[in-house]
Amino acid sequence: MPPRLVVGLMTSCLFSIINRQHDYKLCGGMNVDNKQIEKIDEIYLEYFSQKKKKKKTVNEIKKILENWIRLCSIRLGWIDDFNNMVAQYVNINQQLVKQAKYFRILKVLQKHTDGVASAKFSPDGSKIVSSSFDKTIRIWDVASGEEIRTLIGHLSRVNDAQFSPDGNMIVSCSFDGEIRLWDAKSGQQIKHLECQSFPITKVQFSPDGNSIVSASWDKTIRFWDVNSGEMTKRLEGHSKWVNDVQFSPDGETIVSSSNDKSVLLWDVKSGTKIKELTDHSYAVLLSQFSPNGLSIASLHDNTIHIWDVKSGKEVQTLEGHSARVRDVKFSADGQVIVSCSNDHTIRLWDVSTGIEFQKLIGHSYYVTGVDISPDGKMIVSSSHDTTIHLWG
Repeated sequence: MPPRLVVGLMTSCLFSIINRQHDYKLCGGMNVDNKQIEKIDEIYLEYFSQKKKKKKTVNEIKKILENWIRLCSIRLGWIDDFNNMVAQYVNINQQLVKQAKYFRILKVLQKHTDGVASAKFSPDGSKIVSSSFDKTIRIWDVASGEEIRTLIGHLSRVNDAQFSPDGNMIVSCSFDGEIRLWDAKSGQQIKHLECQSFPITKVQFSPDGNSIVSASWDKTIRFWDVNSGEMTKRLEGHSKWVNDVQFSPDGETIVSSSNDKSVLLWDVKSGTKIKELTDHSYAVLLSQFSPNGLSIASLHDNTIHIWDVKSGKEVQTLEGHSARVRDVKFSADGQVIVSCSNDHTIRLWDVSTGIEFQKLIGHSYYVTGVDISPDGKMIVSSSHDTTIHLWG
C-alpha cells in the first residue's frame, strides 16, 4: 500500500472518530481534550501544506504517524490494534497478489450451435466434455482445442455431462428425461437408463464410479447402479423441482439444491435426510462440497454462501456478482473458489478472506458453468453465447 494511502486511511479513521460535533466521545467511553485535537490538527495541516513545497519521503511520513500515535496512545489505547489491522489487511492483499495465478483466455472452442450448459475436464485434464441445448455432447482435446467427437442420442437439450472418475465413461442427462452412459474413447452409447417423464437437471458419478446420482424436476433424487443400469434408491423431501445434487468427497453424503429454496444433506447409505441449510430466500441452483468435505458453497441469487457442514451454520458470504450466480467450483486445495454468473463474468475468490481477486471477462452472454483442471492451471467455462472458453 502506498505511504500516501496509509496516511489517508489513518487520517480518515482518526477524524471520523474524533468528531467535535459529538463532544469528542470515543469508542470505549474514552475522551480526548482540545489541546490534543489542536496538536493533531496542527501536524495534519503542516504536513499537507509542506507537501506542496516538496515531496515527503517514507521516513517523514512514518514520523508523522508515530507522532499521531504518541499523542493519542495514552487516551486512545485502541490505536495499536488499529495499526495492526491496517498492517494485516495490507499483508493479506500482498499475499493474494503474490500467490494468485492470473488467468487469461487461451482458446475459444466453437462447434455447438446453441447455448452450452456445461463443460468439464477429464480426470487427467487432457479432455473436456460439454453439453448443449443443441441436443449434443462434444469431447474436446485441451492441447489443440479441437473437437474429437460428437455424441448424439438425446432428444432435447442436454443439461449436464461429465467423465467417470477413471475417465473411461461419460454420463449425460437431458430435458428428454433420459440418462445415458457413453464410452469416452469410442463415443458409443453403453447404457440408456430408465426414461422419466420429467427433465433431469443433474447427474454425477460417485467417487468410486460404481453409482450415479440424479436430480429431477419430479422433485426426486435417484441413485443408479452403473453396471446394471438399474435404479437402486429414490429420495423424496423437496417440495419443488431439484436443480442439483452432488456427492461429498468420501461418497457418504450428498447435497441437493432445489427451487423450494432449500439445501438438504442426505446420508447415502440410509437415504435419510440429516441436515437442512436454511436462510435461502431464492431458489438454489447449485451446492458444492469443498475438497475436504467440511464446507459447502451454495448459490443464493447474486451471492455465494459458505457453510460449515458439521454445524450447518453460514460462515462466509461472497458478494460481487451483479446477476444470478450459475456455478461454483473449489480449487483442489480448497483455498480458491471460481464462480460464474448471468453477469457474463467468471470470478476468483480467496476462501479464507472472502476477497475477490480476479474477474475474467470474455463471454457475451450468461456463463452457465465452470470447472478447474486437476492441476489447477486452467479453467474452462461454458456460456449461452454457444462458446466454451479455456483460461490459463
